[in-house]
Amino acid sequence: MPVAIRVVRFGEPRQPGEGLRIGTVRYLPRGVPKAERAERFFDVWLPELAPAEELLRAFRQDGDWRALERGYRRQLREPAARHLLELLAALSKVVQLSVGCYCEDASRCHRSILAEELRSAGADVSPE
Repeated sequence: MPVAIRVVRFGEPRQPGEGLRIGTVRYLPRGVPKAERAERFFDVWLPELAPAEELLRAFRQDGDWRALERGYRRQLREPAARHLLELLAALSKVVQLSVGCYCEDASRCHRSILAEELRSAGADVSPE
């Protein structure tokens, strides 16, 4: 039986069933020692599944969500990203995983797009 990947917001308390938290963020949390990172944020950092720095910079400047979404989906179609998505989808069938970001609004956060892409790679993804 598959184990769903949970999509979470970092900084909030961990919930039962989250398993290994994977940080799909471009930047590490500021001022948080590595020893404390797992407690509040994530266990493993995987910035390769975060939006590229230039996409984030453009989004901060113009707020164009659709441009960020298009660019991020294009980024996730690259072979290296596809391999990571497929790996997470396969792992989700045998271990509890969660992926996430710091953003408050999930509807305007790359984690909502990442959840869709994980589903298309074969993962069962729990709603946030």
